[in-house]
Amino acid sequence: MLRSAAAAVMATRRITQETFDAVVRENIEEFDMKESEALKEAIEQFESQGVDLSNIVKAVPKVSSEENTEDQTHEVLQALESIKTAVASSSASVLEDLRVFTQQCSLGFAQRYLAAQKEAYPVILACCQRAAGEKEALSVALAALSALTDGQPDLLDVEGREFLMGALTAHQTDAALSCLCIRVVRHCCVKHENNRQDLVKAGVLPLLTASITRHIHHPEVVKEACVTLRVMTFDDDVRVPFGHAHEHAKMIVLEHNGLKVIVEAAKAHPENAAVLSELCGTLSRLAVRNEFCQDIVDLGGLKFMITLLADSLDCPVSCRIRESFSIVSCEHKPISCCCDASVFQELVKQVLSALKAIAGNDDVKDAIVNAGGAELIVMAMNRHMSNAQVCEQGSAALCVIALRKPNNCKVIVECGGALAALQAMKTHPAEVNVQKQSCMLLRNLVARTRDFSQLILEMGAEALISQALAAHRDCGDVGRAALRDLGCQVELRELWTGKKGSLSR
Repeated sequence: MLRSAAAAVMATRRITQETFDAVVRENIEEFDMKESEALKEAIEQFESQGVDLSNIVKAVPKVSSEENTEDQTHEVLQALESIKTAVASSSASVLEDLRVFTQQCSLGFAQRYLAAQKEAYPVILACCQRAAGEKEALSVALAALSALTDGQPDLLDVEGREFLMGALTAHQTDAALSCLCIRVVRHCCVKHENNRQDLVKAGVLPLLTASITRHIHHPEVVKEACVTLRVMTFDDDVRVPFGHAHEHAKMIVLEHNGLKVIVEAAKAHPENAAVLSELCGTLSRLAVRNEFCQDIVDLGGLKFMITLLADSLDCPVSCRIRESFSIVSCEHKPISCCCDASVFQELVKQVLSALKAIAGNDDVKDAIVNAGGAELIVMAMNRHMSNAQVCEQGSAALCVIALRKPNNCKVIVECGGALAALQAMKTHPAEVNVQKQSCMLLRNLVARTRDFSQLILEMGAEALISQALAAHRDCGDVGRAALRDLGCQVELRELWTGKKGSLSR
């Protein structure tokens, strides 16, 4: 235990870029190594000491000018210096310098971090402010600001926030500029609760929903604004005791008609998997109240989610469900034909997550089952059994649909839901979330009726749950509860009774 703690402390050790570069230079000059060899040696040396190099540019500094061959620095800093020089002299080359800077920042977090350490933020923000009235210049400057702030939300200050709000307001009708402004907002809000709250107070939410409505046929704007709305509902900043995630979700729905905006946007992009994936993901974050779940159904959200799952399956059942729902004919081109496998699987995962979220409403549980949703979820799991996230979300969705609903449990078991969950446990033994969600589903299927216990046990449930218990500590409670409700012998540990001893010595 002590060794693990010491290793954890060592893993947090950091060095400066100057220290790293000095070691590389020493390897070249003192030990006569080639550049690639010197770089590799420096990396291995620091990593063996437990130093975190995630913020270090792992490259040999380049000569910045032919006149001064002694002056060596990294390319991102050369680009930053060129921007400063061009701005000071009002040179027309500033746009090209900004493009080079953006390209360098896009190479990785280390380049962005190094640039920020050398005061890049005020320089780039000044470029944005100077270019406010010129579309091309503003576009280039915003791209640079977006690249710099990616992963560095702490850079945003009051001046930057005021500029972003002003730019979003002034360029509402320009899809490209709106998209760039929104992307900067998103970068500045990920893992930064104060920025989220300040931007919400400044009025960013109506600007985001209005962007989706105004540019509904521009997929990039819709996707970017949708993701940014979702980020506003995150609670991912460990530096604050609690955030306003729930409050922001309610504001988006109640004050800015967010559910209708998102559902309408989904209808406008029936075959764009990337956009639909983000829209479903955002819907799942907004379903924070019982009535919101029902509102999503009433607005047609359940209908389009069932459509997406049905279109992902080329089989008679999916065609029957599409036709019975009066959605599209069987000749409709499946969305799975319009995108690559990874994008498609991400879409399926997000649809399942959204179904799980809205199934928090008991009436919606029944609506999903009546629409054939349970069958489609099971088929999606079977089709994408190799994808752990699809299996996890599929089991989670079925788990919520089955909760307190014996009739739904019957449908799930009859369409192969229990078997799919057990197959997911077999396929992904190392994925703790797959194991947990499958155990919870199996428990819910038998919690209010023991009719399916023997059938599920005959499928091999006891052995698989026991394996999950042995392999994953986090499966302890849900695994033992599943075994108990299946009628298996299980040891329920009583951790402390308050007897036979004292808390103090």
